[in-house]
Amino acid sequence: MPSFYMDKLNGATEQEDLFYVGDLFIRAVSQAKLAICVGIKMKKISFLLLVQLIALILIACGDSSNKQKEGSALVYGSGDYTRINPAIDEHGEINILLFDGLTAHDGNNQVVPGLAKSWSFDEATCTYTFFLEEGVNWHDGKPFTAEDVKFTIEAIMNPENGSENAPNFEDVEEITVIDDTTITFRLAAPNVAFLDYMTMSVLPRHLLEGEDMQTSEFFRNPVGTGPYRLESWEEGQAIILAKNEEYFKTPARIDRIIFKIVSDDSAKALQLKSGELDLALLPPKLAKGFDAEEGYTRYQMKTADYRGIMFNFQNAYWQENRDIIPAICYGLDRQAIVDAVLLGQGVAAYGPLQRNPYHHEAVEHYDYNPQKAGEILETAGCTLGEDGFYYRNGEKIGFTISVAAGDQARVDIAQAAAQQLKEVGIDVSTEIPPRVDWEKQMAYLIGWGSPFDADDHTYKVFGSGKGANYSGYSNAQVDRYLIEARQTDDPKVRAEAYAAFQKALAEDPAFAFICYIDADYVAISGLQGISPDTTLGHHGVGIFWNITEWTLEK
Repeated sequence: MPSFYMDKLNGATEQEDLFYVGDLFIRAVSQAKLAICVGIKMKKISFLLLVQLIALILIACGDSSNKQKEGSALVYGSGDYTRINPAIDEHGEINILLFDGLTAHDGNNQVVPGLAKSWSFDEATCTYTFFLEEGVNWHDGKPFTAEDVKFTIEAIMNPENGSENAPNFEDVEEITVIDDTTITFRLAAPNVAFLDYMTMSVLPRHLLEGEDMQTSEFFRNPVGTGPYRLESWEEGQAIILAKNEEYFKTPARIDRIIFKIVSDDSAKALQLKSGELDLALLPPKLAKGFDAEEGYTRYQMKTADYRGIMFNFQNAYWQENRDIIPAICYGLDRQAIVDAVLLGQGVAAYGPLQRNPYHHEAVEHYDYNPQKAGEILETAGCTLGEDGFYYRNGEKIGFTISVAAGDQARVDIAQAAAQQLKEVGIDVSTEIPPRVDWEKQMAYLIGWGSPFDADDHTYKVFGSGKGANYSGYSNAQVDRYLIEARQTDDPKVRAEAYAAFQKALAEDPAFAFICYIDADYVAISGLQGISPDTTLGHHGVGIFWNITEWTLEK
């Protein structure tokens, strides 16, 4: 091969590679034609030219492949993980990359096939039958079967495992494996959200049977069927995922996803600018800084994710002062918080279904009304002290809002709310504890909300004794209407039940709702495939729903 081409290929771009290969091909063809004209033996020259051409193409392609490999690692700014356990914990963004459910959600948040290629429902017996994909393997090469599905759902349903997802499956009365690719679920009562809940990640029975579902080492070395597999996990630093080449659907285009652990939002913004990150979820104030930056795309995406003050009814304070919660609700200037903290990217919140088809407008919104807040406090027997705060039985009215570290927008919301409540005579402070103490804390700046069926993030959050009811809230009417709504697929009946639920919740608030917060994802412009019109869930989860379609150029 002429040294000219070898020299040119060293350090050439992919486009240059193609140019040089094409140039050599033209020269080879020209020499072949010349050989015919002068009577040179064609077999010999054709063979030599062919060897040269193939060698050059292989080198060029190999070089191009190396360049692609170097540029196909997406670095995502992630919060930290102590384990990856989708059966117990709901909100891991990483779950959808490693695991699959029997069903999945598309970009419109509608249920589509996952590990189940189809299903049927027998209304008479309230039984779902799922027909599974064939030839699917776990990342360790073992075959996926219906036994894995049965094992996973039964583990979630087992009260000893303490899964917050258990309420989603509490109607399941019997699970029957028909064969390796067929499984049935008989429900004791209808649950219209059941297909949504079957997006639950399926776990491998052969690796988890007999293991502790809270502490097993599996959850530090997870094995799934998803589009990516775990390559390595450096605690507190990074979780590296490699493309699953044997994925039963279309394999991903990006070779690696690196979940780089960056718990602080300001640090994420700095690392995006320095090129250490390719994608991150940022609060609006930090995301706005990228609008004028060349080479970045800002995705302002709608979510069903709300923020509010969750009162801990397990704490003695609220057992004595539950009647002042409406005053707290009236003391919050929600629009001011949306404008100042979220820069207008969100809406004032007064209920958990404002971005759901079953939202009911005609309930108490608790619009900002300091005068009414004072009236409620005085009616409850509180008196205004000389220091500007209300007192009851000699005790100052006030409490502390706990906030998780690292989420600056949540900290800002809590601090703004505390200041507003001080101005109406309620002494409120904020704290960022090293860990959340659900039983002892007074209140928490909570976030919930789902873009899927209305049963999701209502039944298990507000239902008495349910898995995600961390406040210990209990209201018999709320329980009744939530059960009515989940047990019918008649839209009119469901609408009536959810309207009654929202009214009952507003009359006896579990939270002081504050705002719905939209998601600001910032990515380098070379990242393509993000679906900007998809409504995301809690913590902005859902952006990776079509990860296999994403491409990356650096």
